Amino acid sequence: QVQLVESGGGLVQAGGSLRLSCAASGRTFSNYCVGWFRQAPGEEREFVAAITFFDNTYYQDSVKGRFTISRDNAKRTVYLQMNSLKPEDTAVYYCAAHGGYYSNHVGDYDYWGQGTQVSVSS
Repeated sequence: QVQLVESGGGLVQAGGSLRLSCAASGRTFSNYCVGWFRQAPGEEREFVAAITFFDNTYYQDSVKGRFTISRDNAKRTVYLQMNSLKPEDTAVYYCAAHGGYYSNHVGDYDYWGQGTQVSVSS
């Protein structure tokens, strides 16, 4: 089992920045691919970014160049640095852990946090 807790969400103006954190406990964290997903009201949950246990990173096209995912295995934490935020980035952001190498599919992730709200005003 892996337990995940997100933090760092909030309200920010367009063009601003936020850093989300995903703190893990339980099984060996460094063996998992960790992803960030988001879900806006009335929308399906969508992939945002992921980092593998080899520290390879993957991004949704709409966030490339603005968001950066990183991990600190010693702290058992994955971060999502979000810059140049846009109103369309508004959503609940979830981190999730996947026992395989990499996936951008919601259904492939085994463990999920409770989510943190990110709101971007225009």
